[in-house]
Amino acid sequence: MAGCCSVLAAFLFEYDTPRIVLIRSRKVGLMNRAVQLLILAYVIGWVFVWEKGYQEMDSVVSSVTTKAKGVTKTNTSDLGFRIWDVADYVIPAQEENSLFVMTNMIVTLNQTQGLCPEIPDKTTVCKSDADCAAGSTGTHSNGVATGRCVQFDETVKTCEVEAWCPVENDTHVPKPAFLKAAENFTLLVKNNIWYPKFNFSKRNILPNITTTYLKSCIYNAITDPFCPIFRLGKIVEAAGHSFQDMAVEGGIMGIQIKWDCNLDIAASHCLPKYSFRRLDTRDVDHNVSPGYNFRFAKYYSDLTGNEHRTLIKAYGIRFDIIVFGKAGKFDIIPTMINIGSGLALLGVATVLCDIIVLYCMKKRFYYREKKYKYVEDYEQPIINETDR
Repeated sequence: MAGCCSVLAAFLFEYDTPRIVLIRSRKVGLMNRAVQLLILAYVIGWVFVWEKGYQEMDSVVSSVTTKAKGVTKTNTSDLGFRIWDVADYVIPAQEENSLFVMTNMIVTLNQTQGLCPEIPDKTTVCKSDADCAAGSTGTHSNGVATGRCVQFDETVKTCEVEAWCPVENDTHVPKPAFLKAAENFTLLVKNNIWYPKFNFSKRNILPNITTTYLKSCIYNAITDPFCPIFRLGKIVEAAGHSFQDMAVEGGIMGIQIKWDCNLDIAASHCLPKYSFRRLDTRDVDHNVSPGYNFRFAKYYSDLTGNEHRTLIKAYGIRFDIIVFGKAGKFDIIPTMINIGSGLALLGVATVLCDIIVLYCMKKRFYYREKKYKYVEDYEQPIINETDR
């Protein structure tokens, strides 16, 4: 208890004030200057030069529009001879910051609503009506089961469904891709950016790009790094993948546009940088539900007024345009804050040297004696003399 009281009394009635001690030691002096030099290098090199700590920063606000071009032809037993242009393979016509290009498909022609057998699998194959539950609709079912077991072909029976008939058979995906020529299609990306804090705007079609140049250029990282027109095959290739392999089951590609602008220099130096990567994970060892696909239908009526449709399961590549970046401009407030922080960090050198001198060096007890001096309260004896 007495120990606790003495500690409390020391805490309440004692006052510490720094004492300056000049230590003539080459080792300690060099260490102190070395730490100070490292702190200065960090503040000047990293904070001010690399991170531009003297600038106020702002994030980019962006808008993107896209336009695809390219024509190809196919000749198949189901569809016959056909020309494919932008209106056929870009679905939908416009999306927000992305574009889908159909590269492969499974077509089910002339479907009508009626009764037909399901596609054989472990849940639809049957031997009698007892194997089929009337009214059931499974997750992967093409319709509503009637409860009857009917002949699918000469050897297999499946449960009958009320559905758009004949039902789609997507067991086998066409290889090579139906629209393999899409590799040579082009994509124009128009990107407008704005930094609201500095009221600075720009677009990726630079002022020096002419109409003639825009009609003939194709993006190349070396020869044409600022051309906003990209060949689809080259985009996938730049991401380290094969377009023909990706076109079979589809996928998602990212076109990244980076705007890092230093507004303390001319605006002409604020330029876009393009990079490409595949966004959907392609794991060879775990390849469940790969690629990218969806279904849509085209409806029509025959001469008698009966409704028909053509069902298309479309596989393709979705190109997502991702815009990011920041802009900086000189401002006195962040400059003074970082200068103050740097000056405060210089105190670390003193603290580090004190720890080494007072606790690590051989003469630490000698230095500690010189560092600390204990002074008694000189007023107390005077008061005692007066009381007498």
